[in-house]
Amino acid sequence: MILGIGFDSPFTVGLIALGFLLFLIFIGVRVVFAAAIVGLLGLVELLGWGPAAGIVGTIPHSKSSTYALSVLPMFIFIGFLAYHAGMTKQLFDAARKWIGWVPGGLAVATVFATAGFAAVSGASTATSAVFSRVAIPEMLKYGYDRKLAAGVVAAGGTLATLIPPSAIIVIYAIIVEESVGKLLLAGFLPGIVSALIYAGIIMVWAKARPADAPSVGGFTWGERLRSLPGVLPIFIVVFIIISAIYAGWATPTEAGALGAAVVFALAVVRGTKWKDIQGSLMESAKLTVMIFSLIWGVLIFVRFLGFSGLPEAFTSWIVSLDVPPMVIMICILLAYAILGMFMDAIGMLLLTLPVVYPAVIALGFDSIWFGIIVVKMAEVCLITPPIGLNCFVVNGVRPDIPLTDVFRGIALFFIADVLTIIALLAFPEIVTLLPNLMG
Repeated sequence: MILGIGFDSPFTVGLIALGFLLFLIFIGVRVVFAAAIVGLLGLVELLGWGPAAGIVGTIPHSKSSTYALSVLPMFIFIGFLAYHAGMTKQLFDAARKWIGWVPGGLAVATVFATAGFAAVSGASTATSAVFSRVAIPEMLKYGYDRKLAAGVVAAGGTLATLIPPSAIIVIYAIIVEESVGKLLLAGFLPGIVSALIYAGIIMVWAKARPADAPSVGGFTWGERLRSLPGVLPIFIVVFIIISAIYAGWATPTEAGALGAAVVFALAVVRGTKWKDIQGSLMESAKLTVMIFSLIWGVLIFVRFLGFSGLPEAFTSWIVSLDVPPMVIMICILLAYAILGMFMDAIGMLLLTLPVVYPAVIALGFDSIWFGIIVVKMAEVCLITPPIGLNCFVVNGVRPDIPLTDVFRGIALFFIADVLTIIALLAFPEIVTLLPNLMG
C-alpha cells in the first residue's frame, strides 16, 4: 500500500488498473507508454517501490535476449531488402501477366502478389506500403475504381500476419511459450485460404460492376514465361524458410537468417545500390525497435497482472459458465473485433493473451489453432476503422485517395475475413494439418 490507496485485494487493483489502461488508450496515449506506466504503478501498489523497480528494470534485457525474438529482425529485413532489390515489382508484373485476364484481374493479381511478398516480408504495414507504390498506379491506369484499388492493397497487406514468416505469429508464440516453428507452419494454409477468398470476392465485385475492375489481357505465352525468372528468387527464399523449419534442420531464427543471406546475395547480384541496402537496414532497425519497445512496455503490465491474480480469476469464471465452449470462443473473437477498432494488432495481443489464453486452454481448445484464429482477428483489426493501420498506410503513401475511400474499399474484404474465420472455426484441420505433420 505504498501509494496509500488501500484497495481490498490485488484482484481489485488489477481490475482498476485494467480500466485505467483502457482509458489511457482510448484518449490517445500510445500503448507502450500506457501499459508501462500502469504496470509500474500497479506493481508499486502491490509490492512496493524496491521490488517493483527491480522487476521493471530486468524486463528489457530478459525479454530482448530471448532467442526466439531474434527471428523478427531477420524476417523484417528480408521484406525491405526484397522491395529495394526490385523483386516486388517483378512479382506483381508476373501476377499481372498470368492472372490479369480474369474478372478484376489486376486486383486479383495484387492479392496473390501481396501473398507472395508476405512470404518473405512478415510485416503487414510494409506490404501495404510497398504495393501502394507498385500496384495502385497500375490499377488506376487501367480505370479501376480507386476504392477497390486502395482496399485490395490495404487488405492484401494483412496476409503478412498469417503467411510465414509472420512477426505477429512469432510474438504470439513467445507470449504463450508455444513452438515458433509449428505456429509459422500453421499460418501457411489459412493464409492461402484467406487469399483465395479475397480473390473470389474481387471476382464477384468485377462481375457485378465490370467498369470498376476491368480485366487486362493481350499478354502472349512468351511474355508470361519470360516473367517467371523474376519471381524465382521469392520462391527460393520461401522454399528455404518453409523447408528448413518443416524438416527441422534449422530453427526459425536460423531459417530467417539464411533467407536474409540469400536475399542479400541476390540483391548484390542484381546490382542493388548501397544506399538502398542501407535504407533496408535502417527501416528494419526502426520497425524492430518499435516492436521490441512495445513488447517491453506491455510485458511490464503483464507482469503486474500476474501478481494481481486477474488471469486466474478470469479463467475460473469462463470455465464455470454453463454454455458451449464454441459460444465462448465466438464471444472472445467478437471482443477482439471491438477492441481492435481502437488498438494496434501487436499491442492488442500482448495485452489480452495473458488473461484470455489460460481460459481458452482450460476450455480445451488447441493452442496453435487458437493462435492462428487470434492472429486472423488481428488481421481484421488492421483494416477496420477508426484505427485500421493498413488503411492509414495506404492513405499516407497515396494522399490523393481520401481515407474515407480507403475504408469504403475494405468493406467487402471485411466480409471475406469473416468468411475465413468461419472456415477456420468449422474446419480446424486447415490450421493443424502442417504442424501435425511436422510432429
